[in-house]
Amino acid sequence: MCGIIGWIDWRTDLTQQADVLERMTETMELRGPDASGTWLSRHCAFGHRRLSVMDPANGAQPMVRPVKRSEDQDCVVVYNGELYNAPELKRELESLGYAFRTSCDTEVLLQAYVEWGPACVEKFNGIFAFAVWNTEEERLFMARDRLGVKPLFYRREEGRLLFGSEPKVILAHPDVQPEIDGEGLAEIFVLGPARTPGHGVWRGMAELKPGHALTYDRDGMKISAYWKLESRPHEEGEGETAERVGALLTDTLERQLASDVPVCTLLSGGLDSSALTALAVAYYNRTAQGTVHTYSVDYADNDKHFKAHAFQPNADAPWIARMVDHLSTEHHPIQFDTPDLVEALETAVLAKDYPGMADIDASLYLFCREIKKGATVAISGEAADEIFGGYPWFHRQEALEAETFPWSLSADLRESILSPELLGKVKPKEYLGDRYAQAVGEVPALAGESEERRRMRRMSYLNITRFMPTLLDRKDRMSMAAGLEVRVPYCDHRLVEYVWNIPWELKMAGDREKGILRRSLEGVLPHDVLYRKKSPYPKTHNPNYLSAVRDRLLERLDDPSSPLFPLIDVRRVREIAVSADANTNLPWFGQLMSGPQLFAYLLQVDFWLRHYKVKIV
Repeated sequence: MCGIIGWIDWRTDLTQQADVLERMTETMELRGPDASGTWLSRHCAFGHRRLSVMDPANGAQPMVRPVKRSEDQDCVVVYNGELYNAPELKRELESLGYAFRTSCDTEVLLQAYVEWGPACVEKFNGIFAFAVWNTEEERLFMARDRLGVKPLFYRREEGRLLFGSEPKVILAHPDVQPEIDGEGLAEIFVLGPARTPGHGVWRGMAELKPGHALTYDRDGMKISAYWKLESRPHEEGEGETAERVGALLTDTLERQLASDVPVCTLLSGGLDSSALTALAVAYYNRTAQGTVHTYSVDYADNDKHFKAHAFQPNADAPWIARMVDHLSTEHHPIQFDTPDLVEALETAVLAKDYPGMADIDASLYLFCREIKKGATVAISGEAADEIFGGYPWFHRQEALEAETFPWSLSADLRESILSPELLGKVKPKEYLGDRYAQAVGEVPALAGESEERRRMRRMSYLNITRFMPTLLDRKDRMSMAAGLEVRVPYCDHRLVEYVWNIPWELKMAGDREKGILRRSLEGVLPHDVLYRKKSPYPKTHNPNYLSAVRDRLLERLDDPSSPLFPLIDVRRVREIAVSADANTNLPWFGQLMSGPQLFAYLLQVDFWLRHYKVKIV
């Protein structure tokens, strides 16, 4: 994986801006610790930081190749991602007369663009964000993968387009000010840590939506969707469906194990990660590639403080041990304590460029930092719950009938902590309602579908297009801040397209959540692991963490110079902080963020406003 940087400017000679481009490029050092490169022409400048995964000795970027049958025309690419079908594409391009100088997928992607133009994205299987500049036509083409695994932010103004893997690239340009307006504040305080698709939070900044492409030249900017979910009748029965799901997942996982550097899997002992680990072990055994290394995360004294509930019915540790013993992996348990999590809250903000999932982000960053000591690529079970319907809110009538995002059921609580001035500026319930209506309005209908199936299709769409991006964004930023590439096989677009149209009752085969996935994995996993109840990414249950973030927030509230003061109702936040139920009865966001995470989130907002010197306009 890598960090990409771009600057198109019709008014400035960019060959004279090498120092600025270098500063922008260096903001991506953590994403690409292995190499750096820049390319400049009069109206286009590209920068790149590389994390070497395939063909480490070659594949430097920006990469330049001539346009076929032209002596005066080149195409230049900067690219972040992996093409999992690069071998097939390479063979096809070779049959068309192309010769390759490297074995890396960057060259495959660039030559695919040279041959097929913007239509190349329809041939790609992978995770990617890339930009290609045609030197003769002076035209930029950018695209992002179908599910949005890899990020791509941009800012357009008169005669100029800036873009990069993260907002910090654009913020590093001397003409860009760190400003946020009412809509950005609404994203932070009403939806956060989720975001509206395409919204960049920072004023004037946007993110290219998943499955979209952008063209920019002297005639202006055009954005179009090249992929979206489409609803079709599902004709296969349970057995055939389970077989197809299993085949797609196996093919996807085996493609994503390709690497010239060490690969590991993240193992929680749950269905999703255990399945990927078991398939990886089977593949390694079949291809004589040795032992699979696995990693898990936990927290000091969690065993003493864990209390089962609907979202987290049991602890992971015994199940991890069960799978490690069953598969004979080389396992690496990682553990953190409260001071580690508190200290990393600010690091997580710097990785993301705005507040996130508090200690859920911080712990993932720390986890990835430890994994990086032994591996460069990790396989993760992200997205299976959104695609197959595993979250409890898929199965609770009140969530299905809530007429809002099921992870944002605390609108009254959120509204109660905001200052009157901010309430007037962002209108929380109105903003939330508009964003929900926008999402529901996008759901592709299927004629003749029952009301029950329509309801579940709507819930699936909300999870795939609104909740899943929050977790993918988190996974990308925290892992790349540690120089670790994380691959997410459940996000393979072929699998997502197929599962999208499986009727809900068939997804619930055996009257179990994710039943069709479980059926597809029979014989792959032990029966007890196969039918274990869902347990999410673990968080600390240590009361010391609640005390630490609450006390630190109360200290900030004693400082009248805190940039939080104009934005929150200080009295109400104090009241919540000292209440007896601060730890258990505050549904701040989703299944993992409650009282401690609310306090940590506000700490992150305070740090973000201070560190970035954010100006509210």
